[in-house]
Amino acid sequence: MRIGLLASNPDHPVLAATAALLTARGHLVEDLDPTTGPGEPSERIGPGALADVYLLKAHTPQALALARHLEERGAPVVNSAAATELCQDRTAMADLAVRAGLPFAATRTVADLADLVAQADHPAPGFPFVVKSRHSRRHDLVARVDDAARLRALAGEWPGESVVVQPYLASTGWDQKLWVVAGQVFCARRRSELTDPGVSELHHPGGAFGPAELPADRARLALRVGEVFGLDVYGVDLLDGPAEPVVVDVNAFPGIRGQAGAPEALAALALRVGGAGPRSVPAQRPAGTGPGAVDPRAFDTRTESGTDSRPDSRGGLRAGPWADSSSPVGRRTAGPADAGPGGAGR
Repeated sequence: MRIGLLASNPDHPVLAATAALLTARGHLVEDLDPTTGPGEPSERIGPGALADVYLLKAHTPQALALARHLEERGAPVVNSAAATELCQDRTAMADLAVRAGLPFAATRTVADLADLVAQADHPAPGFPFVVKSRHSRRHDLVARVDDAARLRALAGEWPGESVVVQPYLASTGWDQKLWVVAGQVFCARRRSELTDPGVSELHHPGGAFGPAELPADRARLALRVGEVFGLDVYGVDLLDGPAEPVVVDVNAFPGIRGQAGAPEALAALALRVGGAGPRSVPAQRPAGTGPGAVDPRAFDTRTESGTDSRPDSRGGLRAGPWADSSSPVGRRTAGPADAGPGGAGR
């Protein structure tokens, strides 16, 4: 099987580990950087055969355009371009979450930070509050605003920035990060971006927070988010604490760093979706129509006979019964010349 990675950094830990698992089983993994090469998606891909499935890790406009082009030609893309794009717009995200009955933080949109500065000159501005760039992207604005001086400073640093405004809700200074891959939930605590810089505490007083400690209601909430947004690989950020959960952000195909079992779940998902064959993808996939949970135990790195099937130090395969001799093996950077009429895949 051919699996395409739409990513500007295919060496990201979860992608690299997933690619290693797939190549060890005899599949070809192709790296496709949406930020390089010809401008038009049709030029990037070429007219020939496509990969069996594409994993959409990059979220740039170029990546979304490329994903839409692939979907129009019948290629499965995880997550879909429409679902990924929705998660880039925090206004649309909040609106959908509220309409679906999810416990999402109250959110309003302001066209320009300067408009907030004008509002702050009036009584009861509602400090503290949180401002975030409306359009989620790398190194975007996420900040706690405690007073008018801080707001004016941000407006100067981010002129013309469209933002969403959320109330600042008291918490432990940590976020609960929940990641889902095809119905399997992973989790960890991370220091909040809004933590007071004067707080130096490095360890959460509540101790470990992994899947074994995750309350069932929060796991169900994470799975419900995927149904609502039409996502198969995603992250849900919750405020940390014993109170009712509050969702503050949803991310399509996040990093999922340091989570044992995540690469196995992602590799299993890629093979399950890719094995379904060509399909037409609607503009936005209806809720609840993702591939569903898969069994990551299929990616135990030891074979039935006990032989290690991981790549050896030369990039080849150690002996194992899982290698697929009908598919090219390994990993390469894809380009238009690779997608000729006689290529592997569709």
